[in-house]
Amino acid sequence: MQGEIRNVQGERLDYSYHEGNGTSQDVVVIGHGVTGNKDRPFVVALAEGLAQSGVSALRVSFSGNGNSEGRFEDATISKEVRDLGSVLNALEGSQVVYVGHSMGGAVGVIRSSEDSRIQFLVSLAGMVDTQGFFEREFSDVVPGEGCMWDEPTCPLSQQYVDDMSAIGTVAGRASRIDVPWLLVHGTEDDVVPPGDSQEVFEKAPESKELFLVEGADHVFSEAATPVMVDKVVDWVKDCLA
Repeated sequence: MQGEIRNVQGERLDYSYHEGNGTSQDVVVIGHGVTGNKDRPFVVALAEGLAQSGVSALRVSFSGNGNSEGRFEDATISKEVRDLGSVLNALEGSQVVYVGHSMGGAVGVIRSSEDSRIQFLVSLAGMVDTQGFFEREFSDVVPGEGCMWDEPTCPLSQQYVDDMSAIGTVAGRASRIDVPWLLVHGTEDDVVPPGDSQEVFEKAPESKELFLVEGADHVFSEAATPVMVDKVVDWVKDCLA
C-alpha cells in the first residue's frame, strides 16, 4: 500500500503496512488504545505474525498519537471512529478485518455497528464501559491541568472527559455487530477488566468467540504476546479461508 491517509480534518495518519502474499485484497487494520500508537511491541508482533501467515496488515496511529498529525487533546473515541472511517476509505475494495486494542476496541465496536465495510472484528482487551474506565483511571486528574498516567505528552482534556461520558458504554451496540467477532482478554488485566469483554460477548449475536489469555496483562506482555498473536492469526486465517 502506498500514499497518504488523511482524516476528515486533513490530518495525516501515520501507518505501517505489512504485505502478505499479495494474492488477495484482504487486510487487517490494527488500532491502538489510549496513550498508545501503532508501534506498541504487541501491535508490531501481531502485524508481523499476520504478514508471515500471508495476510496483509496495516497498523495505524490515530490522529494526535505517535507520529500522526493532530493534537493529543483532541484524541477522543468519537474522533478515532471517524479516523477509522478515513482508513476504510483508503482501503476501498479490500475485505477488512479490524483489530482494536483497549480504547481502539471501543472504536471498533462503534464503527462496526454502523459501517458494513468491516467484515470481521477483533477486540483485544476491548474497552466497553468508557465512563467506568475514566472514573477508575483519571477521575482525580484535573482536565486542562493534569496528564493521563502522569505522562507529560498525554494531557487530559475536557473533550476527552465529555466524550467518554457521552458514550458511557458501548455494550448496547454489541447486538448490532452482525459480523464474526473475536474477543481476546488477559485474565490479569488491571486497566480494562475482563468483565468488559464478557459483558459484550453475552450481548453479541451468535458468530462470536471469547478467548481468555491466562495471566496476561492489558498489553499482553512477554509470554502472552505469542499466545495472543497465534490466536488472532489462526482466527483471521479461518475467517478469510
